[in-house]
Amino acid sequence: MIRDTLAELMLIPGLSGHEGRVARAVAAHLDRMGLAHRSDRLGNLMTTLPGDPALPSVMVFTHMDQLGFLVRKVEGDGLIRLERLGGVPERALAAQAVVLCTDQGDIPAVIANKSHHATGPEEKYRVLPYAELYVDAGFRSAAEAAAAGVRVGTPVTYLPRVLPLQGKGCAVLLDLAEARRSKPGPTLHLVWSVQEEFNLRGVLPAATALQPDIALQIDLLLACDTPDMASRGEVALGGGPGISLYSFHGRGTLNGVIPHPALVRLAEAAAIAGGLPLQRSAHTGALTDLSYLQFIGPEGVACLDVGFPMRYSHSALEVVDTADLDGLSRLLDLMLDQVTPDLILKRLP
Repeated sequence: MIRDTLAELMLIPGLSGHEGRVARAVAAHLDRMGLAHRSDRLGNLMTTLPGDPALPSVMVFTHMDQLGFLVRKVEGDGLIRLERLGGVPERALAAQAVVLCTDQGDIPAVIANKSHHATGPEEKYRVLPYAELYVDAGFRSAAEAAAAGVRVGTPVTYLPRVLPLQGKGCAVLLDLAEARRSKPGPTLHLVWSVQEEFNLRGVLPAATALQPDIALQIDLLLACDTPDMASRGEVALGGGPGISLYSFHGRGTLNGVIPHPALVRLAEAAAIAGGLPLQRSAHTGALTDLSYLQFIGPEGVACLDVGFPMRYSHSALEVVDTADLDGLSRLLDLMLDQVTPDLILKRLP
């Protein structure tokens, strides 16, 4: 199921702040499962599976949005200038295929790359800042672009493509919903959140409304099994799901997550019970919205990042192994089975 759902969702553009099409697709899956759902003013999509009120409530969430661009300007000749939205790597932009998401439909286009035969020696190894790049959608004038629905603020994403190993976490959460809908256990809130790639805080209204005791965030773990990443850690593609033992942004945002030790033990015990591998990650340079969610409520929220290995994060073609996604869904299911009355979340007596 995960592979098919993954392919479906990966082909839907969902720029941060413009997640509606992804949310409607996820909601259609919940409808087919007979699960009631709701959304808030930001667009977070939520469903709750009621459970034992004596157990701590659990929120498992992942973000629906992707990074990309907004149209900043349409030149008189129909070429388009972009504003970056999210952590887009400039060195991986030239010659990439993109899609302009207009009210009249999606328009494929390409980020221009100066013709090789006209590139001087001083230009060959220079990374162009995004502000110098332009998009060519085939328009011959600004009026022609406007007639097609392209204007300032139009969302732009990488052209959606599915190769055998491409993916993300929304499909895992749907698989978990299917697995848990008839099981006893804690009250479970499943949330597909918005605007993670913009300001990492889009999930906060959902968390404020739901007031979970435990929050588990599904996101990537940096795969370190390629030559350029070998010194960064031990996470390997195809090595199974994992947990983050430490994350810190370190670039102007003094935030990150040191996970709750009881949840680390819970994940380790669940992996042993299910005969699953459990990879461990600790790194600087990444941040998720769990970093802010942990401070919600009068006592805070016990938090843990769980994830799947990914290569080439934030580029136009990210790579995962779907077996890792299957394992992650199984790990989460087993963790929820082990949320029992003797799970103590207080740090001190």
